[in-house]
Amino acid sequence: MKKRILSGAQPSGQLHIGNYFGMIERMIRFQSESDLFCFVANYHSMTSINDKAELEDNTRQAFIDLLALGIDPDKSTFWVQSHVPEVTELAWILSNFASVGLMQRSTSYKDKISNGLKPNMGLFSYPILMASDILLFQSEMVPVGKDQKQHLEMTRDIAIKFNNTFGEIFTIPDIEINESNDVVIGIDNQKMSKSYNNTIPIFASNDIIKDQVMNIVTDSAGLNDPKDQDTPLFKIYSLFLDDESKKELSDRYNTPGLKYMDIKKELIETIISFFESQKLKREKLVLDNDEVTKKMILGQTKAKEIAQKTLQEVKSATGLI
Repeated sequence: MKKRILSGAQPSGQLHIGNYFGMIERMIRFQSESDLFCFVANYHSMTSINDKAELEDNTRQAFIDLLALGIDPDKSTFWVQSHVPEVTELAWILSNFASVGLMQRSTSYKDKISNGLKPNMGLFSYPILMASDILLFQSEMVPVGKDQKQHLEMTRDIAIKFNNTFGEIFTIPDIEINESNDVVIGIDNQKMSKSYNNTIPIFASNDIIKDQVMNIVTDSAGLNDPKDQDTPLFKIYSLFLDDESKKELSDRYNTPGLKYMDIKKELIETIISFFESQKLKREKLVLDNDEVTKKMILGQTKAKEIAQKTLQEVKSATGLI
């Protein structure tokens, strides 16, 4: 039997190549290798979005983006988080098995507050909703970046405490950390993030992609000097290359005469070509609202079947009649 893997993506605007190589590429691979459950996490986005039109549009666009990139509702269970509200009911139940101290130790909460997000209970209890996302679908493995590892450990703690109280209801999920592309570097050598305005959007126009690549920071090495490979241009280009091509690029960096401008031009062509078919698929989906809605309903139906079964087991075990 295939292992059940769960992953989610917040609808926070245009997807960029950091999203793709950091998580989405793995989701597509998991789709053929495992029992993939993936969702658009629009409840979670409410911690930072308070505009109705923005949240609606971002949610639908994120769903379309993931369809275009290769998530297939016929091969996986793919839904919008708010279409399966059982997750919020379970979150309330789980909140009774999470101490205030556990929530206060969340480094992610502290980081978000320090970066200017307004503290509220949604942000504070974010790990509980995340735990509900995972446990509701009896997930066996959850792939995350290093910055989310603590939340997964919290999920395991909550599930173990619940199971010790009421019996073996929840599957205790394993954690998989993506060591290779956990942090994709942006054009300014920071982590690629919309917050830093240093991304290369996947579905942007060719002109915008060109502008962003041309803005990748480089050093002032002379024409005949070997070039530093621990830099954004080399790292971003390497994402698109296999091992042999990456070695060839490395050799070129060590050979006198290399011009950064030539590498940037190659990278522009590579990015545009790499996502060309996905862009065409997205354009068709944007024009076919009925098809997109049909796929949303399919995912909702499949996810609800599992969610309702788990929630009924939880309610029966706890005495919620």
